Amino acid sequence: MRIGIVVDSACDVPSDFIERENITILPVTVQIGNAVLADMRNEEATLNFLTGDTAAQAYNAETTPYTVQQVHDLFLGRLVLDYDYVFCICTTRSRSGIFDNAQQASFTILNDYKPVRAAAGNATPFSLRVIDSQNVFAAVGVMAVEAARLRAAGEGAPKIRSRLEHLALYTQGYMVPPDLHYFRKRINKRGDKSVSFLSAALGTALDIKPILYCNRGDTGPVGKVKGFNTAAEKLFDFAGSRVRAGLMTPTMCLSFGGELEGMRALQGYQRLRDTCAEYNVEVFESVMSLSGMVNVGQGALVVGFAAEPAKFEA
Repeated sequence: MRIGIVVDSACDVPSDFIERENITILPVTVQIGNAVLADMRNEEATLNFLTGDTAAQAYNAETTPYTVQQVHDLFLGRLVLDYDYVFCICTTRSRSGIFDNAQQASFTILNDYKPVRAAAGNATPFSLRVIDSQNVFAAVGVMAVEAARLRAAGEGAPKIRSRLEHLALYTQGYMVPPDLHYFRKRINKRGDKSVSFLSAALGTALDIKPILYCNRGDTGPVGKVKGFNTAAEKLFDFAGSRVRAGLMTPTMCLSFGGELEGMRALQGYQRLRDTCAEYNVEVFESVMSLSGMVNVGQGALVVGFAAEPAKFEA
């Protein structure tokens, strides 16, 4: 059985992994003023887009996920011919409309695929499963990596489906946003009032950075640390402690809202890399998606892994 993997562009995984594993991208289009870019996980294009006046107005960005019709057309035009079963892994539906669009499109795809495959001389069934990762950014990448690993191991679609749906419950995403003023303006534009003006102003004045956490579609702060560098170091060290305690997959995903050299220069980064190497955990590093950067700010750090929940000690 030919198994395909589809992710939306807010899934933070490296470009070479996408190419090597033939991952298909559902792009999110970002518009800032007159500047428009469909995010296809091109790291150079992302970094070049967010410069100058465009970067200064990023908090006003409009983001548009693939529509139901676009998802339908992508599958009918290519994926139903290339594969027999496709897993479509999406950013949590609580933060993105891509899951609902893909889920709605799946019904028409399954109704319409037979003539397309028959015309290509293929009368066998086609199936797909849309999976809510229940997480964001690098944490979604954990599930994409696991899907590719299971496929390479020759596992069948039922086992992969069961594994991914179970894994979604235990995937942990942590983030340090660099600029609370920007973050507040952005989430208010999206209708989220969880960061008040007072907390944003106080946080900026005192250089307090929150550690934000996502699991099972719920997001919120789990700690506050003075200074971005210190917060990043504490997050790296916490991730290292979870590696030593035992992860559910041999995968650590990191993403950063800028050039990766900026992340690699942070205190604690190398300790985490060394711990992962000691415990045979593979590290996947990527520049954050364009939609991610406009939503949480350039310079944000995200760490994702799958494990039993544990209290973050700030």
